[in-house]
Amino acid sequence: MLIVGMILIAYLNSAVPIGQAGMTDEQALDLMKREVEHKNYSTLAAMLAGVGFLLVLISFGARRKKGGAKTIEKRPPEAS
Repeated sequence: MLIVGMILIAYLNSAVPIGQAGMTDEQALDLMKREVEHKNYSTLAAMLAGVGFLLVLISFGARRKKGGAKTIEKRPPEAS
């Protein structure tokens, strides 16, 4: 998820809608719609990358250590 999110962010950053001088009102409105759509897709890609990063952190935190320190309980000597 992290890698897919980063790839989508990179792709969306390379395909930003650009306006031109002398655009008609219809073209300007279409540009604004594409900009809003682009912003929404960028937000979704960032959320996907964020969830992927969170899953990576959780997976590293949930790993059990192999051959870790073992605790040995010592019982106090019983007094007779």
